Amino acid sequence: MRHGDKINNLGRTASHRKALLKNLASELIRHKRISTTLAKAKALRTFIEPLITKAKENTTHQRRVVFSYLQNKEAVTELFGPIAEKVGGRPGGYTRIIKLGIRVGDNAETAMIELVDYNEIYGKGKGEVKEAAKKTRRGGSRKKADETAAPAEEKASEEKPAKKAAK
Repeated sequence: MRHGDKINNLGRTASHRKALLKNLASELIRHKRISTTLAKAKALRTFIEPLITKAKENTTHQRRVVFSYLQNKEAVTELFGPIAEKVGGRPGGYTRIIKLGIRVGDNAETAMIELVDYNEIYGKGKGEVKEAAKKTRRGGSRKKADETAAPAEEKASEEKPAKKAAK
């Protein structure tokens, strides 16, 4: 039974699965988009998104942690360089999975997994570095109330000197 077992084993041993995900992650970092089966793409998303989050903090410790997962110096350099700059303001959701249909040979469902910020078709900025994402918080109505009250006070203070000048 597999009650509560959340990992997709992909029909492989632990070491084979680990090697597969390392290679897929390195190729995704290198090419920014790869085509694979849907099950592998979903497993890769859970593998690579925490690594991209770690890359946003460029320290020696984080580089070593990511290298322990990827075992590829070029991929680590690419991840901590241009990719980290592009995803700096994004609070998560760095990858997108697009279903492509079925493969002719074995009827496997295929998908394309890509880094969201590197797709010019869907992206708004088309390659520009985005600003830091605005963090939404509850209770922002007090700020709005203060901003609306401040201009009203300024208008009132502007009207008083005009009345004095009229006298």
